[in-house]
Amino acid sequence: MSRRVLITGGASGLGLALAKAFVARGDQVLVVDLADTKPESVPEEISYFRVDVRSQQDWDAALTHVRDLWGGLDVLVNNAGVATGGRIDVESISDWERVLDINLLGVVRGCQTFTPLFKDQKSGHIVNTASLAGLVHGPGMSSYNAAKAAVVALSETLGFELAPWNIHVSAICPAFFRTNLHESLQGKDTAMEETALKLITKATMTADEVAGIVLKGIDKHKRIILTDRLGHQAYWTKRLVRPAYTSAMKKAGRRLASKVRDA
Repeated sequence: MSRRVLITGGASGLGLALAKAFVARGDQVLVVDLADTKPESVPEEISYFRVDVRSQQDWDAALTHVRDLWGGLDVLVNNAGVATGGRIDVESISDWERVLDINLLGVVRGCQTFTPLFKDQKSGHIVNTASLAGLVHGPGMSSYNAAKAAVVALSETLGFELAPWNIHVSAICPAFFRTNLHESLQGKDTAMEETALKLITKATMTADEVAGIVLKGIDKHKRIILTDRLGHQAYWTKRLVRPAYTSAMKKAGRRLASKVRDA
């Protein structure tokens, strides 16, 4: 059965990979992103609508557009996000405000906007793109970790809150994979940005591979969708072998401090 799917941040990266994967299965997809006109990256069979996830006015317009286009929605994918990184005494408050407004409040706005529609339908699936950083909190990434951890917490909360209306909620928690996310880096902590750039560009998994795993997780209504071996190892180590996790994070903190002192 064909599903109606809206994906934020769907003109590139994981959002675009998800859009193509949904379409390949016969679903109808509406991609929303910041460009005023449909980007060339978005295939012809995928619809496009401009939305800045920081704007409630844009979200309201998207809801009206979806009602006019399809009369309802089956899957909302809150995927739009930016990368940040920085030590607590280096990263600026403006960088914190930017990542929270996009990565967290952008997700909240999407959930708030479409939940009444899902409740009226008594069906729907909200999929929020978090990160392994939402579950495992390494040093030097406090703003990003905090935003993504909040997305995980929001998703779990809504999963219980909306279940009486047959609304499912999933949080996607991938580790690093090859994407253009590093292009959104613009903070003051250049040392951390260089580290993030290396992790993203040297990752072995592609966005298409992650998207395929995510769709399987959505089909199974998984609350947390882990996409790779590193994610599974880190997640379960933290939960079941906490001393080993703490030791690894302390070593990471010492490495970061050593790099800063040597710089």
